[in-house]
Amino acid sequence: MIYVDADACPVKAEVEQVATRHKVSVKLVCNGGIRPSANPLVELVVVDAGPDVADMWIAERAGPGDVVITTDIPLAAKVVEAGAQVLKPNGEPLTQANIGNALATRDLMYDLRAADPFRQGGGKGFAKSDRSRFLNALDQALRR
Repeated sequence: MIYVDADACPVKAEVEQVATRHKVSVKLVCNGGIRPSANPLVELVVVDAGPDVADMWIAERAGPGDVVITTDIPLAAKVVEAGAQVLKPNGEPLTQANIGNALATRDLMYDLRAADPFRQGGGKGFAKSDRSRFLNALDQALRR
């Protein structure tokens, strides 16, 4: 099973493409506003609005053999602990080996933004190479 934290996911179409090729079911979990797919392998799960409701839904279900697509580091930590594989939309895997560092970096950046209200977001944009790297990473994850 592939679980997608779908509200702001830029690779939903790529997930569907790879999942169809491998004949793997997908659950797109969101608070609404996403069109359902005609693909019988893809199910749209609309959860109640609220902070982290979609994340909690995924965390309660994902486990060994599943792949979770998310940029949410706390969600990734929960599902990695449960035995699921995690990929960010740029193809970067989050694993037992690097999730602690990712959590620490997230917390540090949160503190820096809180200390300087004029600090603007940032981060690099989503590039075509990220999409390609994601496709390869998801294909490999499903082969495992």
